[in-house]
Amino acid sequence: MLDTKPLLMNTDFPAISRHATQTLQLNLGYLCNLSCTHCHVNAGPKRTELMSKQTIDDVLAYIDANDIRSLDLTGGAPEMNPHFRYLVEQATERGVSVIDRCNLTILIEEGYEDLAEFLAKHKVVITASLPCYAEQNVNEQRGKGVFQESITALQRLNNLGYGIQPDLELNLVYNPNGAFLPPDQKQLEQDYKNNLKSDHNIEFHNLLTITNMPISRFGGMLLSKGLYDNYMQLLKGSFSKTNLDSVMCKTLLSIDWQGYVYDCDFNQMLEMPLEHQEKHIASDKKRWNIHELLNSQLEGAAITIGEHCYGCTAGQGSSCAGALA
Repeated sequence: MLDTKPLLMNTDFPAISRHATQTLQLNLGYLCNLSCTHCHVNAGPKRTELMSKQTIDDVLAYIDANDIRSLDLTGGAPEMNPHFRYLVEQATERGVSVIDRCNLTILIEEGYEDLAEFLAKHKVVITASLPCYAEQNVNEQRGKGVFQESITALQRLNNLGYGIQPDLELNLVYNPNGAFLPPDQKQLEQDYKNNLKSDHNIEFHNLLTITNMPISRFGGMLLSKGLYDNYMQLLKGSFSKTNLDSVMCKTLLSIDWQGYVYDCDFNQMLEMPLEHQEKHIASDKKRWNIHELLNSQLEGAAITIGEHCYGCTAGQGSSCAGALA
């Protein structure tokens, strides 16, 4: 696969720094039951990288030491990590709000038949990828038959109260099926709600639009088709300075499956670690593990940036919580 990383390192993106950390985002591993074309972590059924229970306990220790109130679980399919349920139980016992970045199809996979009920029991927020309300577009991005499996999973969630009851939050995620920016989030959300309700009697709370980053699998596609330069021109030409105030990296800490720490999930995939200084640890240290940072002050630290950062600030902006503007 062609790699865009060498093209992203030199950048004129504005310098930004961290605020107080509010959310830990954990990549529980690259194992997934799908292989989507827009996936920025190159997840798939043959990946073997999975976060260990020891690293999960290190994360829980960090939560206890730093009063973290939100835990955002990603993958791959995070639910395929064998310690997923242990982590959810431990986090919710601490009063931490847990977000599950769910691909929906995992809810109907063999061996995961009771997963939806487990998530509902612990009031886990489900943020689920559904790149379109049209079957053809979804299957093009995620594979043949994925759309109908996703609809079946959404209907199961609705039957449990997800997307209907306020304490069972169900959000959907839109990624463009190509080298263009997402449309207006509020208008697209209404289109999703109208079509999913009329065609499948499905309800959900919010739609989150996320810009495709020019990295990993999507970045390789851009290079192979000669679209990379035009896409970067689109991102940089659509830069909005006001989005700098609310980019997710200012309040989020991203942790990979081995426990190493980054400013965001995209930096994690590019192996661009958190910039941080500790007087009692060797100054030539290249990356930090979460267990080394239990009592560290990260507020004010410089955020590691690259050309891909223009993806979060283009147009209406983009974050794991959807549009910024």
